[in-house]
Amino acid sequence: MRQAVMTEPGKIEFRDVPLPAPGPDEILLEIKHIGICGSDIHVYHGKHPFTSYPVVQGHEYCGIVAQVGKNVKKIKNGSLATARPQLVCGECGPCRRGDYNVCESLRVQGFQAPGCAQEAFLVPIDRIVPVADSVTLEQAALIEPTAVGAHSTAREGDLKGKNVVVLGAGTIGNLIAQVTRSHGANKILITDLSDYRLEIARQCGIENTSNANKEKLKDAVQMVFGDEGFQVAFEAAGAQNTLTGAIENIEKGGTIVVVGVFEEKPRVDMAVVGEHEISLIGTMMYKHKDYLEAAELIASGKVITEPLITRHFPFEQYLDAYRFIDQQGDKVMKVMIDL
Repeated sequence: MRQAVMTEPGKIEFRDVPLPAPGPDEILLEIKHIGICGSDIHVYHGKHPFTSYPVVQGHEYCGIVAQVGKNVKKIKNGSLATARPQLVCGECGPCRRGDYNVCESLRVQGFQAPGCAQEAFLVPIDRIVPVADSVTLEQAALIEPTAVGAHSTAREGDLKGKNVVVLGAGTIGNLIAQVTRSHGANKILITDLSDYRLEIARQCGIENTSNANKEKLKDAVQMVFGDEGFQVAFEAAGAQNTLTGAIENIEKGGTIVVVGVFEEKPRVDMAVVGEHEISLIGTMMYKHKDYLEAAELIASGKVITEPLITRHFPFEQYLDAYRFIDQQGDKVMKVMIDL
């Protein structure tokens, strides 16, 4: 079978490797779509701090069940599925309390372990996520980033009736905003520097948008929420200005969930955080229940995915997909690799 290997930053080799056979508790997925995310791009540029080369990329994907192990009973050949890419120890403190998404020895397929960038991929039954027949292959490949949104919103807890600001309208920020809507948020404002991304947000039903290059956050908050202000913020840009803006403008006693990946260490005004009793919460990937919720949200239509897909590239043009992303800049959302 064909396999794409990134041998060094910016270089991919295609190899012919043996087709794997599933063990008793494994499933062999025939890979159909692979989504490219920001972390993959860091690997492409040689800037991912926890990835070495060579590496087989691919951690957000969907496939058709091709073979099942003898102990697998509930998944049948021909069904659509995806899977979590986390490899965990099961023995550390976080794992023992159920927080395996922050396992002390966490490895993620596509980064610290081989990913799915090949024609077929083995997945243990405990990480498989079945997908409803009504879901398209393209939608199924977006379950992984939607699960990021499901987990990050769960970190805040009850969003019902609360006003929410999402800072950053890339794929993850967009999906966070959509998940908060499904969780009963009162009003949602999403901000970005890109009019293109804000237009995609509106196509996904997020009506209140603001371009931070053209409007101060304070003014946008007043326009959307009035004197109610906002109680929850999701920082999904990984930028100093968005984190500072959230801290300066959120209601006292509010919660800021930090989702974005910061390439540089930000400065945080801890005096304001302390005096205003602001809760700063981190979030890391997802748990299995978040994957299941993401699959349900997409199947039910509560999360809209079609506007998020910018372009598809065939497997043999993997590098062209990365070049396209670099060239398009802020005018690209999700790019898919097709097998």
